[in-house]
Amino acid sequence: METARVDAELLACHVLGVTRGELAAALVTGRDLSFDLERYDQLVGDRAQRIPLQHLTGTAAFRRLELAVGPGVFIPRPETEAVTQVAIDEVNAAASANPEADIIAVDLCTGSGAIALALAQETGASHVHAVEYSELAFAWAEQNLALFAHAEPAAAARVQLHQADATQAATLSELDGRVAVVVSNPPYIPPGQVPKDIEVREHDPEIALYGRGDDGLKVPLGVLNRAQRLLHPGGVLVLEHAEVQARALREAALAAGTWSEITTRPDFAGRPRMLYAKYSPSGPEVGQCQT
Repeated sequence: METARVDAELLACHVLGVTRGELAAALVTGRDLSFDLERYDQLVGDRAQRIPLQHLTGTAAFRRLELAVGPGVFIPRPETEAVTQVAIDEVNAAASANPEADIIAVDLCTGSGAIALALAQETGASHVHAVEYSELAFAWAEQNLALFAHAEPAAAARVQLHQADATQAATLSELDGRVAVVVSNPPYIPPGQVPKDIEVREHDPEIALYGRGDDGLKVPLGVLNRAQRLLHPGGVLVLEHAEVQARALREAALAAGTWSEITTRPDFAGRPRMLYAKYSPSGPEVGQCQT
């Protein structure tokens, strides 16, 4: 594995209860660190079997958060941090433009709660609603909200979790027409594109990976449809997708006739990985579907 050395260091830090910086300093200074070698060897052996590092440590880093993760929930990836950044910028812009207004953000298909908690932590949103269908993933989101509440109670108080199908019209129907930003990292992998990484293929839940339909777009299109009912005019949708789905989602948004400023945004690596669109009930202006 390309990450073998880093993973070995991180597992050592996990066993020792120290950071990588503290481990490096101890090695340089020769400071003695008590070490459970048997436990470490077991963890290294498990990692060699391609069990995800995050499952072994029980945590995953996401922006400023440390999330609890394990079997049954999707491990958040760096590309989703880019999606979250766009959503954070939009929420903060809405809050700045309307300081007296209730700014509502919705995270559809929240999984571990990563995006929703980042929104609560890094924005001035009045309320953050997070929706997850899977019972197993929802339990992880509840755990992460509880951990977040312990560290940042005021921010956590603005988050509300909902176990529901994010694509159904009844889900959060009380918020229809009131939401400033909808953000989503839905399942979107086409059925024939099985992930190459063993950690993803064998350990991330299928319900969080495959978007259903021949092209994997059934769930993303459901999110697109749900978002246009949730958002108020001028509200923004930020939707993560696979690189090959960029054009199809732009065209779907344009065909709906209710979106403007329809663009594909890049992730931090420059890959086309998210749909950005503004809800415009009067319809898009000419030229507002861009690559």
